[in-house]
Amino acid sequence: MQKKLSIFFVFLFIVSGSLAKGKTPADTLRKAPSWAPKKGPYRPTRTLKNDILHTQLELRFDWLRQHALGSATITFKPYFYPQNTLELDAKGFDIKGIFQLDTLQRLDTVTKQYVREYISDPLEYTYNKSLLTIKLRRAHTRFDTLHVLIDYVAKPNELPVGIAGPKGDKGLYFINADGLEEGKPQQIWTQGETEYNSCWMPTVDSPNEKMTQDFRLTVENRFKTLSNGKLVESRINADSTRTDRWVQRLPHAPYLAAFVVGDFAVARDTIRSGLELSYYVEPQYAPYAKAIFGRTREMIEFFENKFGVEYQWDKYAQIAVRDFVAGAMENTSMTIHAENVQTDARALLDGNSDDVIAHELMHHWFGNLVTCESWVHLSLNEAFANYSEYLWNEHKKGTAEADLWSQGEQQQYLGEAEQKQEPLIRYNYTDMEDMFDSHSYAKGGQILHMLRKYVGDEAFFTASRNYLIRNAFGTAEVNHLREAFEEVTGEDLNWFFNQWFLSSGHPNLKIEKSFDNSKVTLKISQLQDSAYTPIYRLPLKVGVWVNGQKTTHDIVVNKARQTFEFPAAQRPDLVDFDAERQLLAVIEYEKSKPELIFQYQHGEKYRARYEAMIGLENQLADSTVRHLMMNAMNDKFWKIRQLAVSNFSEYDGLEFNEVERIVQSKARVDAHPRVRMEAVITLGSFGDNSNDPLFREALNDSSYQVISAALDAYLIGKPDDAADIAKRFENAPNNEIVTAVANYYAGLNKPEQYDWFIKKMNGLKSAEMYNFLQVFGKYLIRSNSDVQRKALPMLETTARNASAYFVRFGAYQVLGLLTDIEGVKAMRKDIRNAERDPKLKEMYGQVGEF
Repeated sequence: MQKKLSIFFVFLFIVSGSLAKGKTPADTLRKAPSWAPKKGPYRPTRTLKNDILHTQLELRFDWLRQHALGSATITFKPYFYPQNTLELDAKGFDIKGIFQLDTLQRLDTVTKQYVREYISDPLEYTYNKSLLTIKLRRAHTRFDTLHVLIDYVAKPNELPVGIAGPKGDKGLYFINADGLEEGKPQQIWTQGETEYNSCWMPTVDSPNEKMTQDFRLTVENRFKTLSNGKLVESRINADSTRTDRWVQRLPHAPYLAAFVVGDFAVARDTIRSGLELSYYVEPQYAPYAKAIFGRTREMIEFFENKFGVEYQWDKYAQIAVRDFVAGAMENTSMTIHAENVQTDARALLDGNSDDVIAHELMHHWFGNLVTCESWVHLSLNEAFANYSEYLWNEHKKGTAEADLWSQGEQQQYLGEAEQKQEPLIRYNYTDMEDMFDSHSYAKGGQILHMLRKYVGDEAFFTASRNYLIRNAFGTAEVNHLREAFEEVTGEDLNWFFNQWFLSSGHPNLKIEKSFDNSKVTLKISQLQDSAYTPIYRLPLKVGVWVNGQKTTHDIVVNKARQTFEFPAAQRPDLVDFDAERQLLAVIEYEKSKPELIFQYQHGEKYRARYEAMIGLENQLADSTVRHLMMNAMNDKFWKIRQLAVSNFSEYDGLEFNEVERIVQSKARVDAHPRVRMEAVITLGSFGDNSNDPLFREALNDSSYQVISAALDAYLIGKPDDAADIAKRFENAPNNEIVTAVANYYAGLNKPEQYDWFIKKMNGLKSAEMYNFLQVFGKYLIRSNSDVQRKALPMLETTARNASAYFVRFGAYQVLGLLTDIEGVKAMRKDIRNAERDPKLKEMYGQVGEF
């Protein structure tokens, strides 16, 4: 699953107080740091009393009440020991009846032939709104196969307190059920991970269960349906409804079962005989469906070749839905995406959704084919899915692009590590939902990259293939992965898995360098707190550059304090620690200005050149550094060019005219839109109107990002034609452009523009709403009290009911600008108290009255 959304905002986060480690004498009392692992109860893998073999499900939907009317036939057998009950997870159902289905064969005395009779016996049961315990007619052994029919009504919006997930997770979601929200489609969709599919179907809702399924969905004929497996039948009923039958013939975990109902356009593709690819989007995005998802075919072929295991499922569909509660979800053979994956062809010039598409696709090997045995081992699913993003970028765009992606993931994990540090394999988690964090995702992917670098490509992909084949259609824990790598490499890898998967934290290294008597000495200290974090064993490479020539040395850092010596005929130009840039660590390593310049000029890796650029920031008064930055604006990799351009923001020093000329050139003709955007922003920072003609020219750029930056830069000066320019773009099909117009209107603070702001917010996707709300707040704070009071009902409704927690938080923040109005403080307090999402509740608790 992708629980990350690409939203460009930063939340204020205040680190809470530290926790006491234990009772010690007062003079030696030491409190655990705030990030120290929080040990909850031991989380064993669920014991399976019965094995669910197959689920046949018939569903109809009551849109008005938002109920699902279900009939489930469960085929099962005792797992090993004899059983006289069947226990099923079933959250918040109304149970209408339970029956054991059987067949009886008897001899017809008239025809003298055997006749098969079907028997439906009512069964007794107990039910506590969470666990359904069915009493069987007798004890059965593992050699018996049984069938139980359950008639029920699922009511996801009426789940008892304590049954829904901590964020209101309810498994089954009706979108715009009454059809009254203008411009919003009616949809039904499911989201099962972790254990919420039992909110709409009775099952053993655990990742170590595997089943096949046959889902029969009855809907109005105007809707399309999508579910796991293949559509084998579509039948019009007497009441003009339609029943679609979707059959999943290969076993998978119950949390991966899913369906969607709604009005969609469908684009189709094929990869080989019998395997259909399909892309479901809202009708207005039909012309762009293949542009959005069209690289899926190449991804499947790439991953099949890379890991040596064919895609196993009957089809692969991708569908975009409204108000989805995650970034995307890898339901077997049908990934559900959040609505922001939908975009037009022009927006795709600024960037596509290949990362999330690759991530969810990779789950069909790691997660769906081989499933983590329990949520303790979630990183077996998510680490490989995360690393698929690196692999796809490496394949499609090159190593520099992949390393840029990796840099972002490392920063994401390290940012989270300032507040918490947990093992990847968490036997003692507090809440299973806490597992879906930057540890399981970002750190997990980085660890796999280090493992790949250590064992080599051939061993890495061979071991991964063996792991998939050996555990196919079953479950695995971390030791299965370790053993697969050990069998290929012939090496005991407990040291690697213990420190990276089973321990918390990361290395914190200090590097001290000296040169004397024809040798370079590196003193390396591991400074991480060893009370919570291991002393790591770190195999890596050190590059020693002497007289422009590099010699590479393999070393193993495995002590708290360690010294390494390397021969050098003269003082090195550069000693490059972790030359591969593969290490997940915080590294303190001071380098001189000449060393940084040399590193930029000779760095073979993107991240080495990036580090040099960062080290040379704010030194433009030095002519050598200035010329390096000016040259870097023409670097071969776009991210370096963008960084170099940004370094000249607000510049007014020597060679200004030449700097401005280069930046102007970047704004006009650079191949990458983000470089052109950065150049426009930098030109706008120079604080005069001399570049207004260029900004107006940039309003015709092919990139929405560039146009947005040009609008901001041009309109800030309020030129004579500003109103006409704003009018031209106020209905643009891109949120960044509309937000730039909104920023201009906020500065004017005219009451008559209130309706425009409201209309725009009504049409925004959740991923776009937060930033727009901040601009709306800017408008309101400058408006009169009548306009401010007029906005309160909308802001309150958004802060209470928006589907995305960050949108609720954004509305809450805007209300914080209006606390001079009577009743707003009490309203905000009530909003905080009523919030159910634990992440947002924590944020409210930390920001207080802010």
